[in-house]
Amino acid sequence: MNTLLHGRLDISRLNVVLLAIALLGLVAGLGLWLGGQPHLATLAWTAGVVPVLAGLVIEIISSLTKGEVGLDIVAALSMSAALLFGETLAAAVVALMYSGGSFLESFAEGRARREMSDLLSRVPRTATRKRGGTLDEVPLDEIEPGDLLLIRQGDIAPVDGTIESDRAMLDQSALTGESMPLRLDRGHEVMSGSTNAGDVFDLRVSRRAANSTYAGIVRLVEAAQQSKAPMARLADRYSLLFLVVTVALATAAWWFTGDPIRAVAVLVVATPCPLILAVPVALVAGLSRAAHFGVLIKGAKPLEALARIRTLILDKTGTLTDGRPQLVSINILGDLSEDEIVYFAAALDQASKHPIAQAIVAAAHARGAVLPLPEHVVETPGEGVAGMIDGRPVVVGGAAFVASQIAAAEPQRNIRDAGSVVVALAVDGKLMGHLVMADALRAGTADLLAGLRRLGIGRILLATGDRRAVAERVTAGLRLDAIRADLTPDQKVLVVLTERKNGPVMMVGDGVNDAPALAAADVGVAMGARGAAASAEAADVVLLVDHVDRLLPGIEIAQRARRIALESVVAGIGLSILGMVAAAFGYLTPVQGALLQEAIDVAVILNALRALRIVPGQILD
Repeated sequence: MNTLLHGRLDISRLNVVLLAIALLGLVAGLGLWLGGQPHLATLAWTAGVVPVLAGLVIEIISSLTKGEVGLDIVAALSMSAALLFGETLAAAVVALMYSGGSFLESFAEGRARREMSDLLSRVPRTATRKRGGTLDEVPLDEIEPGDLLLIRQGDIAPVDGTIESDRAMLDQSALTGESMPLRLDRGHEVMSGSTNAGDVFDLRVSRRAANSTYAGIVRLVEAAQQSKAPMARLADRYSLLFLVVTVALATAAWWFTGDPIRAVAVLVVATPCPLILAVPVALVAGLSRAAHFGVLIKGAKPLEALARIRTLILDKTGTLTDGRPQLVSINILGDLSEDEIVYFAAALDQASKHPIAQAIVAAAHARGAVLPLPEHVVETPGEGVAGMIDGRPVVVGGAAFVASQIAAAEPQRNIRDAGSVVVALAVDGKLMGHLVMADALRAGTADLLAGLRRLGIGRILLATGDRRAVAERVTAGLRLDAIRADLTPDQKVLVVLTERKNGPVMMVGDGVNDAPALAAADVGVAMGARGAAASAEAADVVLLVDHVDRLLPGIEIAQRARRIALESVVAGIGLSILGMVAAAFGYLTPVQGALLQEAIDVAVILNALRALRIVPGQILD
């Protein structure tokens, strides 16, 4: 990371030096010319141009060795021709324009990357741990799951954990883009990177620092900033044609009029210096704005591809659903109420680490239950738990296990839906009810799909390894164009490749089994920084938080940033061509042409900077 930043600083300093030389040469030359020293003025202007031209030539040679032909060549031709035919003032104006554009690019790109860099600067280094009645400031790598941390007002949660105090007020804007702090109660999960916006609270550590959400985000940001993928320069796609038109028009103006100065004027007007830089500025600004809303796009090429997506393929578990069991219904069989059934089941399940047991405990906390400590607990792994709650014998687990513990016949009533798990509860030796658990659809999914269609995605599919019955039950009521179930990882890849006939394809997933399909798609999107490392590595886009609705602002920002970049290309090149024609007919001198092009390019750069202020309208509450 230090090497990367050092390289950027060196480039920025070089741009400042070249800009200072060009500006000094131009101003000194003007002063000498006004003072009646035209020969010295010519030398001053030439001295300001040569270093900029030399740096430009080196850059062109480097690009040509990589097989890249860009509009930089037009800038070099215009400066060279102006010097050759004695139009040194015009050459000085072009040199100032080019060096000023390079400096502006460095400034604008640095501003655009600021939000990404802010993520890195916020990384906590230590934490305050409670142990043995004392507080110790310890390095993050010494913190273990189960430790209790004190989070003061203004502190950043250094690791993932759960709230041990009655409540906490957390600002998650750096992670999700949500401006309003959230109030969370005891037992709720806290993402590392969240800022304490309220009173001091205790945090029970659930993951080591290296495995926490914020550490994953930092790794992804560093990877994006160090990406070797070249900046997409839309203007350069048409550079060869533009170069041919420029040279042909300049040659024709010289040939038919016999005046080489007209050729110089054409070349000067054709110098779209900051236009070359405006497109990367717009795209980098798009990357920065997307990161602000919790969407990390790994470079300009994926951003361009994201803007053109027409087909979306979604994984089910962990993408359309939360990927965790939730209490969806309760079947009462005895004389206990629903709240009492949840109370007894959750109180006993506090002693188990099974995901379903923990989901029942979470459901009880959500209902405001205060759970007592279980006593005389005996757990049969994979089957259930027995123990005492409030002095009463309680059994929780599979229906067969509970029936065997209370010496009763297992009820024949079938309440199982596709993809659900039934947990039985017995109290005082009597069967009291069933808790039905399932991996439920994320809230707001229907609105999310509608928003995606408004953004131009015409085809949305589900691709899952689960059984078709489960997939159809979970997605009932959603406007999906197709459901592909019972898929292996290689079959998911085949679905992606097949859908390409309908246009660019985006695949969204979170598991290791999704990684091949993410890599095969035009844009692969991984869910959450805590998702499988393989999927995050294979993806072009990573949703920094576990909210699939982040797709909406991500896609909208990509579309608007690309539209701004295209506007820069069309407006810049279009106006340049009109100016070239005017120069060819003698309506513009080289100096006037340089000043006109300066105005055009400043306008284009300012247009590109609009991407820094993109505020997407497609955001779900």
